[in-house]
Amino acid sequence: MAANIMSTDAELKDVAAAVFDSLRSIRDPEKDATLEDLEVIKEEGIKVTRLNNIKFLINIEFVPTVPHCSLATLIGLCMRVKLSRSLPYSYKADISIAPGTHNTEGEVNKQINDKERVAAALENPNLSRVVEECLVERDY
Repeated sequence: MAANIMSTDAELKDVAAAVFDSLRSIRDPEKDATLEDLEVIKEEGIKVTRLNNIKFLINIEFVPTVPHCSLATLIGLCMRVKLSRSLPYSYKADISIAPGTHNTEGEVNKQINDKERVAAALENPNLSRVVEECLVERDY
């Protein structure tokens, strides 16, 4: 039975690639560019491990464009929503700002990983609308 929960490196890399592909097209709330274009999200910032035989642990580190980015929490929220809509696996996601890249990284990390805060934020119609705008994929 223990063999069933063992993941191959290839499987974990495939999941990480799917996560990156899902997140790369999220639009920045202020700039007309994607998170990938702005290097907010990079493939090497995504690490995947197995929690058990049916669930992955996905760790995502992102880098805001400036250390005082006021929309870092919103960007994290957009990532969380996009993952919930696009991943076919059972997973737990830990989304965080890369250490030393934001003035209030601890508070932002706390907000974007707190289920109650995330749910409350998505109940706000204005915030929910902005999230939806960031998730619209555009062809250029």
